[in-house]
Amino acid sequence: MSFPQAAELCFVKLKLLLLAIEIINDDGSDSKISINPKSQTKLTPDTQGFFIAQSADEVKRVWYYCKNCHEDIRDEKQIKKCKCKNPPAISVVPPRNGNRQKSPGKVNSMSSITSPGRKHYHTSAGLTPMQAVSRAFLPTPTLAYEVKKLMPTGRGSAGSVSERPFGMMAEDQGKDFDFERTEMKYDSTGMFHWCPARSIEDCILDRNQAAMTVLNGHVVLCLFADKDSPLIGLRNLVMPLRASNFHYHELKHVVIVGNVDYLRREWKMLQNLPKISILSGTPLSRADLRAVNINLCDMCVILSAKIPSSEDPTLADKEAILASLNIKAMTFDDTIGVLTQHESGRDGMSPLGSPIVLQRRGSVYGTNVPLITELVNDTNVQFLDQDDDDDPDTELYLTQPFACGTAFAVSVLDSLMSTTYFNANALTLIRSLITGGATPELELILAEGAGLRGGYSTPESLNNRDRCRVGQISLSDGPLACHGEGGKYGDVFVAALKNYGMLCIGLYRYRDTSSSFEASTKRYVITNPPIDFPLIPTDKVFVLMQFDPGLEYQPNRGERDDNS
Repeated sequence: MSFPQAAELCFVKLKLLLLAIEIINDDGSDSKISINPKSQTKLTPDTQGFFIAQSADEVKRVWYYCKNCHEDIRDEKQIKKCKCKNPPAISVVPPRNGNRQKSPGKVNSMSSITSPGRKHYHTSAGLTPMQAVSRAFLPTPTLAYEVKKLMPTGRGSAGSVSERPFGMMAEDQGKDFDFERTEMKYDSTGMFHWCPARSIEDCILDRNQAAMTVLNGHVVLCLFADKDSPLIGLRNLVMPLRASNFHYHELKHVVIVGNVDYLRREWKMLQNLPKISILSGTPLSRADLRAVNINLCDMCVILSAKIPSSEDPTLADKEAILASLNIKAMTFDDTIGVLTQHESGRDGMSPLGSPIVLQRRGSVYGTNVPLITELVNDTNVQFLDQDDDDDPDTELYLTQPFACGTAFAVSVLDSLMSTTYFNANALTLIRSLITGGATPELELILAEGAGLRGGYSTPESLNNRDRCRVGQISLSDGPLACHGEGGKYGDVFVAALKNYGMLCIGLYRYRDTSSSFEASTKRYVITNPPIDFPLIPTDKVFVLMQFDPGLEYQPNRGERDDNS
């Protein structure tokens, strides 16, 4: 079977979500994990697959499935070892303490299964749902990239900001392949967008410059740090936003609001990443927040590099929480940022010379600004949401901020460590999903401390762009909209896989689906719903979508494409 055929059979017949497979070189010398490979990839009898499932027993259905004996079985639980097959027993590696949770409601396992003579079967168990792999595999929902239409052919909806000081000239982007062979656009591995090193002074904005840049659809990073605070590695946050499987015009501008003296120390690792600006200020200043158009951003991330006080752990997150509550208490003029083609100047170009995109209407209330706040202390999550009446002793993974993707705690990483202990391949898969890609060559370069190095585009490096990425598809419009009204999750899963090569991995649903004026705008994640799960038009679907080489930006197009 091809991978899409196998994924469809696993989901429809076996009620399992097949995410990826391990591909081994012809000579058997090396292997790699391929996430949602294209239909040209054929599975062999010794292929290892990676699944999201409730338990290890569920994944055994893949091992036992026999077309002759099981094709007519409707209840997937009846799929057991038949006489046609006599595979050797699959060894399940239990947790070190020997205790495995058996309740399907308490375990979400990332599992891998192989054929005889290969690796053992592994599973991670004893984890709570939000801590287990279904949550770990799915990047924080508000950090996912929103795709307005399924198959856009024109300009993207990334921020319409002046690109000249920060990266490639607009007129340089439309040249032919000869230019791509001589101009360094990507790092030496072809995995991330790259630009020549820039001085931090060239990227610093004051309030007036920030306000004149007309930032929209960008990422705002609110950073609390002193001059001598320990480095937290901002490159690890920005690099996934610069993965080469996004086209240049799709990259979201990153605006950092914080202490410039601290950022000078971080800058060496950021200077080769395009579309970064810095506003010297504080995230607690509403004037600074308005200057960077925080009500028009696609995401606001609140981080702290300060060393928490050891005296009172409750105070460890005080600045991050105050910044979050401050933003939520703000109100904005709902006309800010709404431009039309007529207002934007001749030929769809802004007065600054960069192409301009019709901007969406900004948030009127700060509560609608997409936020994610990092917490050091799990119990401090109770202070983030004023409308959350959960018991203060509620575990982190059951709280509203965590379920809605507005809070991230360091303790979540413990579940990744546990998962990796029981299945070494899990970390590779998680990193590929979250970081946009990782190669041994790139790891070696970064480990040596040289930073990202530019490379000339070759067929080999450009081929590295052809990899899956996490996307978000709306069911309110587009080719899949027909499933949004009364459809089932299984229908949209099969349609997206067959027609577009997209693998659905979950839903992003409003917490309050009523149409009243007071309805909440918060969304939460439903990972891998059952096949008969009902859909509603306001749902968004998380998908692993294929790279489309035909989306490169065309600066000479006079009209804005309706599908952009």
